[in-house]
Amino acid sequence: MSAAPVRLGGFVIHGDAASTLGDCLDALRATCDEVVAVDSGSTDGSAALVESRGARRVALPWRGYGAARAAAAAALPGCDYLFFLDSDEYLEPAAVEAIRAWKREGARTPHVRLVRRDWAELPGHRFLFREERHVRLVQAGAARWEPRMVVHEALARAEAADLPAHVEHRFVSAPELRQEKEDRYALLWALRARLEGRRRKPAFPQRLAHALRNAVLKGAALRGGLDGLALSWRVARYHAEKYRRLAEIERGEWAEELAALREGRLEELFARVARLESRHP
Repeated sequence: MSAAPVRLGGFVIHGDAASTLGDCLDALRATCDEVVAVDSGSTDGSAALVESRGARRVALPWRGYGAARAAAAAALPGCDYLFFLDSDEYLEPAAVEAIRAWKREGARTPHVRLVRRDWAELPGHRFLFREERHVRLVQAGAARWEPRMVVHEALARAEAADLPAHVEHRFVSAPELRQEKEDRYALLWALRARLEGRRRKPAFPQRLAHALRNAVLKGAALRGGLDGLALSWRVARYHAEKYRRLAEIERGEWAEELAALREGRLEELFARVARLESRHP
């Protein structure tokens, strides 16, 4: 006896993302029975784009990915599984069909992993930077996101299956802008790590190891040449920055931001991080 088809809810979290959000919403609409877009305060017409694509908008002040994903899950009751994309991600037709087939066959594991392909879209040079497996289909009962997950923390481990489908990710087009965002993420990661009592690691070896991983093991240098090598080094900066920030926190810096996270004052935390992160070049 075959399993019952899956009712799939889809969601995306976005701010000002009008340039990429349409493709993301089209992918969700093509695969999901119901789609929600969590709007963290867009001002560029993204809200109108959501409406035009037939998705349901949920407005939510920005408190981090954990709170936004929890709000999206709560807005999709009655769905067996949830499928989520970032606003700069989309699906090719083969991936759409693979997810539709998975829905028809019925699901068995709490988590399902897809392959995300990170594309570098630099002026005059587009290449595949890397491929990585990520959980993107989650059984509703296992979708336990919490507000304390202020960056991109993974869900708790659970049995997982691999679906032969790709998520296409516009990973980077302006490296400087991506670095600004990742510097904020590094500070948020370090604040969370301090509360959890994580041990600090030497910063430079972290950067070197991750740069080699992307350039050599993941093939960025082979496919992108010097651009792939340079981007691998730039992207790896995040892993050094995390531990540099953690060292600062251990020395007593960022005390007000740490208190805001500890006490759950998340809107204040994100406002402070956006305002203060540039004080350390």
